Amino acid sequence: MTDFKIASGRSNLQLAERVAENLGIRLSETTIRNFSDNEIWVKFEENVRGIDLFIIQSTFAPADNLMELLMLIDAAKRASAKRVTAVIPYFGYARQDRKDQPRVSITAKLVANLLDRAGADRIISIDLHSSQIQGFFDIPFDHLYASPVLIKALKKLNLQNFAVASPDVGGVKTARAYAKRIGGDLVLVDKRRPAHNVAEIVHIIGNVKDKNVVIVDDMIDTGNTFIQCADALKKNGAKDIYGVCVHPVLSGDALQKFANADSVKKMFVTDTLPLVNKPDKIEVISVSDILSEAIIRTHDSRSISTLFEIER
Repeated sequence: MTDFKIASGRSNLQLAERVAENLGIRLSETTIRNFSDNEIWVKFEENVRGIDLFIIQSTFAPADNLMELLMLIDAAKRASAKRVTAVIPYFGYARQDRKDQPRVSITAKLVANLLDRAGADRIISIDLHSSQIQGFFDIPFDHLYASPVLIKALKKLNLQNFAVASPDVGGVKTARAYAKRIGGDLVLVDKRRPAHNVAEIVHIIGNVKDKNVVIVDDMIDTGNTFIQCADALKKNGAKDIYGVCVHPVLSGDALQKFANADSVKKMFVTDTLPLVNKPDKIEVISVSDILSEAIIRTHDSRSISTLFEIER
């Protein structure tokens, strides 16, 4: 019998099952259901007393996913689990990480406080929207990157004469890391945001004429910015355009937009969020191996620094 267990909420059960399978164990049995008014009820159906417990749950909308995680943490602590680690492949509410205008909530800090007060002893997450969110926590936080598995997928394309593009200034560091690792030039697409989920492409910094281009982003929500970026690169003479995205939020009709976007040849995304009815041009790369290794190393009190070093 192992002295650690893995449980999961309902947000991304398939990923949790892959992680458990990699580690040669089964997911701990939990019951999660909703009352008629949609209030959530959770219960661990097996003993977790004295157990090193890892709860896998992405916290994308609706807020029920975050609430499930908080309730699972609370239930585990009240059942005398030795340590509870929240494994959050996609850390939701991360975009609101600072007070950039009056009278707004710093929601990333609020979520950090909730997880801490619920009883989490440690957090593991992948590609935070802003790295400084780690500083919002007073408990250990391991920030992993999906770059190793995504770069491996890109290398299989055997692209020649290509550039790596960042769709905004904030993503330059990541794009530079990809460009260095796979040997491409670096391009910056300058954009402005006049409103939420609205972006305007201003100009492109760098030469893309007759080059294949890989656009690297940490998260895609509506898809508008990404597709506008691809269209702008095409107008500036780019050949085939590929996309890399860690967190495919893809809200509303974003999947249909990508299916109809002639400027985007192929997209690589991870399974930090579940995708249903995706178009053929979107390929899902699993991060289950990265999470499995992080979990077993955390349990064994071994270093996981090699996992959260972005490929440079």
